[in-house]
Amino acid sequence: MPDISLVLQMLALLAVIGAFAGVLAGLLGVGGGIVLVPAFFYAFQTLGYEGPDLMQMCLATSLATIIVTSIRSVMSHNKKGAVDWDILRTWAPGIVIGAVLGMFVVAQLRSTTLQAIFGILALIVGLYMGFGRKDWRLGQAMPTGVGRAALSPAMGFLSVLMGIGGGSFGVPLMSLFGVPIHRAVATAAGFGVLIAVPAVIGFVLVAMSGPVPPYTLGAVNLIAFVVIIAMTLITAPWGVKLAHAMDPGPLKRVFAVFLVLVALNMLRKAVLG
Repeated sequence: MPDISLVLQMLALLAVIGAFAGVLAGLLGVGGGIVLVPAFFYAFQTLGYEGPDLMQMCLATSLATIIVTSIRSVMSHNKKGAVDWDILRTWAPGIVIGAVLGMFVVAQLRSTTLQAIFGILALIVGLYMGFGRKDWRLGQAMPTGVGRAALSPAMGFLSVLMGIGGGSFGVPLMSLFGVPIHRAVATAAGFGVLIAVPAVIGFVLVAMSGPVPPYTLGAVNLIAFVVIIAMTLITAPWGVKLAHAMDPGPLKRVFAVFLVLVALNMLRKAVLG
């Protein structure tokens, strides 16, 4: 039997994390994973689960929550006709291949290496959020042929290495190729499903070494999964209301600074051990 007091501490910490992630997702349109992975890491570390596979569990659990949130998001956006199903269909095979490869790579790496990878990629995302411009373009249409064959698996692969859905890489990529922002956000939610489902199927079969929190299936912690989904369902609409009541632009830049600091701290921990 798991320690009841420990389970209650987990529930309290995870409820706060889920509430925060939900508000940010609704307010800024950022994917939950970019917040959840470092939050899970610090929470489980605080509870004494600092094993060699800690980051594996954080990435896998984050991706499990993304399955639910991305499906809800795609369904909601599709009702408004915002999802570009042509992009989603043609980019799906490469994204799935990249996600599966990412899962196998993550399964072979240890926590400190994954911390360093997350830190570097989060730093790039944070800098883009802080300094990227809406008028930047790499082309007027999404790549096909060789470009799509290279970029689609890369997106799936890097997203799994960060434990995130399609938003952090997919939205900037589509924007750079001229896809309107609302259509990019809607379509990126579909990317999230394609990334998370195959990766999580693999992660539930991964054998973990070292201490893990109670109710962990493979690398996915079921308590965190349930609590985060419940809290984000409650608080994401609050973030949406805030977004309509105020200008989210300055807040996005503040979040970019926050993300850069989190990334640098992850890199510091990876280097110092």
